[in-house]
Amino acid sequence: MAEPLPVPVHTANAFEDLSGVSTASFSNPYDALLSACNNDSTEIQNRYLTHRTTRNAQQKKKMLDESFDGVSIDPILLRLSDPTVEPGYVDPRHCLVFWARPTTSVKALISRVQQELLTVAPNLWLMPQPNLHLTALEMTHSKSSPEIQALVSKMLPSIPSICDYTFKHHTRLIKPSIGFDASALALSFVPAASPNDNYTYHHLRRDLYDLCQSTGAQVDSRYVVPSSHLTIGRFITASDFSDDQGHFSPQKMQAFINKIEEINAWLEAEFWPQGDDGKIKEGGEWIVGEEKGLNCRMGTLWYGGGEEVYLGKGF
Repeated sequence: MAEPLPVPVHTANAFEDLSGVSTASFSNPYDALLSACNNDSTEIQNRYLTHRTTRNAQQKKKMLDESFDGVSIDPILLRLSDPTVEPGYVDPRHCLVFWARPTTSVKALISRVQQELLTVAPNLWLMPQPNLHLTALEMTHSKSSPEIQALVSKMLPSIPSICDYTFKHHTRLIKPSIGFDASALALSFVPAASPNDNYTYHHLRRDLYDLCQSTGAQVDSRYVVPSSHLTIGRFITASDFSDDQGHFSPQKMQAFINKIEEINAWLEAEFWPQGDDGKIKEGGEWIVGEEKGLNCRMGTLWYGGGEEVYLGKGF
C-alpha cells in the first residue's frame, strides 16, 4: 500500500480575521477594513493590533490547555530538512507571490529574536536570513509548475511595475511583536498611524490586489486578514516539548510561552515608539520597499526559496 501524502500544516490552520471586519460584500477584500475604518490610519493600526493580540491570546489558551498534546509538525519541511525521512522527496506546492524583503536592521532584530527562542526550543527550524519575507500579496499557492508558468506568462508585462510600486508608495510598519501558534512563529508589525501615514500598508495591499487583478489573472490568496508578519521559525520535532519518557510536557510548553512573552515585553520596551517624539530604535521600524522593492517569486517557495521573476527598485 502506498504511503499517504504528507498533509501541509497550513491546511489545518484557519486564517480567521479577528479584527471584527467582514469582506463578504467587497470585490477587493482589502477595501472592507479600509471602509470600516473610514481610511483612518489610527483605526487601521488598532484593527491590526486587535487581530494580533486576540490571536495570540487564543493560541496561548489552546497551547496551555490540559487537552493540548503537542506542537504541529510540518511534515513537508521535516522531509526537506531530513532527507532520510523520505529520500528524494520534492515539495509539490508551487506558488506565485509578491514579497517584501526586510531591511538589514529588521533582519538583525529577527536574528536576535531567533537566538532567544533557541534557548527554550533548540530544535526549532529557523527561517534562514536570506529567505525572510513579508507576503505583500499571494497570487496563488499549491499549484503545479505548469499552472504557475502559465500565470506568470499572463502577468509578465505588468510584473515590473507592480514590483516597483513601493518605490513611490511608501508605507511604514512599526511595533514588532512575536505571533505564534502550534505550528510556527512570526515577527509581526502593524501599520504606522502618525499624521504622515495616511497611506498605510493595508492601502498598499489593496492596491497590489487591484494591480494584479487588472492583468486578467485571478488573485487566489489563502487569507486577507489584517496581519503583516514574517515567519521566523517552524516546528519539525516535538522533542523540545517532551519529558524524559518522550511524552508532551506542559511545563516545557509553559516555559516556551513565557519566553515569547518575555521577548514581546522587551520588543515593546526597546523597539516601539518612545517618548513624545515617537522615536523608534533601529530595527523597530520598516518602510516597505526600503533597500529592495517588491520581489515577485514563483515555484516551491513555502520556506523562502523559489525562483525570482523580478525584483523591484529599492530606495
